[in-house]
Amino acid sequence: MHAFDVLGDPVRRRILELLADGEHSSGAVSAVIGEEFGISQPAVSQHLRVLRDNGFAVVRPEGARRLYAVRPEALRDVDVWLERFRRFWAPPLAALETEVARGKRRRRMASQDETNEERDTP
Repeated sequence: MHAFDVLGDPVRRRILELLADGEHSSGAVSAVIGEEFGISQPAVSQHLRVLRDNGFAVVRPEGARRLYAVRPEALRDVDVWLERFRRFWAPPLAALETEVARGKRRRRMASQDETNEERDTP
């Protein structure tokens, strides 16, 4: 299965978002995903299996629990594939960053001007 076939499913993307915050038990993942998507625990387990079988997640047993975590190597492959497309959003993001910095600078200068005016007022 191609990485984007795996990641094309919103349930699997959400599971990866959860796992990106750290290891989660299958029960914890099932509880969140079940509530958000209205799917059963066996259905969540199938999504976890797809992620595991395709290298996006790893599982380790801890007693009776199974703890899942992101396997970053699979995401690096996606990142490499996306590299050729970054030129479409990198310049606009850089321009946005510049505008945000300008806005912060203007607000800071305006605040300093107000402070200076308050000091100068008798």
